[in-house]
Amino acid sequence: MSYILLIIGFSLLIAGANFFVDGASKIAGFLKISPLLVGLTIVAFGTSSPEATVSILAALDGNADVAIGNVVGSNIFNITLVVGVTAMIFPLKVESATIRKEIPFTLLATAALMIFINDDSISSNMVSRSDGLVLLLIFAVFMYYLFEVARENRSSTGSSPVKTSTAQWTKQSLLTIAGLAAIIFGGDLVVKSSTEIALSLGMSKTLVGLTIVAIGTSLPELVTSVAAAIKKESEIALGNIVGSNIFNILFVLGASAAISPLPVDPKMFIDITLLILITLVLLIFSRSHYAIGKYEGGFLAASYIMYLIYIIMRN
Repeated sequence: MSYILLIIGFSLLIAGANFFVDGASKIAGFLKISPLLVGLTIVAFGTSSPEATVSILAALDGNADVAIGNVVGSNIFNITLVVGVTAMIFPLKVESATIRKEIPFTLLATAALMIFINDDSISSNMVSRSDGLVLLLIFAVFMYYLFEVARENRSSTGSSPVKTSTAQWTKQSLLTIAGLAAIIFGGDLVVKSSTEIALSLGMSKTLVGLTIVAIGTSLPELVTSVAAAIKKESEIALGNIVGSNIFNILFVLGASAAISPLPVDPKMFIDITLLILITLVLLIFSRSHYAIGKYEGGFLAASYIMYLIYIIMRN
């Protein structure tokens, strides 16, 4: 049954991603909103729903390792394998605004997390409630910035929303919602069924959390970005990844820590340091030709394979 549910989950993820990307890009067209902005908001937050659900529930259960490991592991997966595979399918164009602000903002959010957990004034490192509230405040500032960008973009172009019928709005909204629901439900099926299969094969719960849960909750980002790349919507693909990583750290971990302080395993410092380094690599690659090409994508994908081998050996 676990294998059957795994197949159903993957099918829902793929179908849901297609509906979600189509619906979101059409709505962006109606509103005259940049596809990059749609990727950074609607698509990014939608595909990060599984991470939010898993980490917040883990915080409520007092399972800090899963809450933090899921976010850090997912972000590493997003930058390395998701960007890598997507770029190998279709080179990802990088707008100058993304280079100047959004990718560095991802780096800032990760650095803030490192500072918060590296607290020598207490007996053990943790993300406290106050740290969580600060992360949520930074997230609110980021959201305000995005809305200002959307408003200025529309004002500068002098464009107004495209006149569309209620039927068109209803159709695209329902497609987007149905796609997101399929992505979330499919991701949940994949995580649960793959975890059962892994445990039956003798894998430890710690290893399952670091690999399968993190990868499983990031599958929506992977299938959505790949679907966007195939449709040559590279701005949605890259915006989805960058926005998801910002959302994961600032909102997901912020909300989780605000609910319950999250003690941090010392081993996590290595993973967060690696996340900072690969975010820097992404920034360097995106500055080279204002695009992330197949060779850069191959390097990033290979980096994740090496990281996966490392954490399996470590645990």
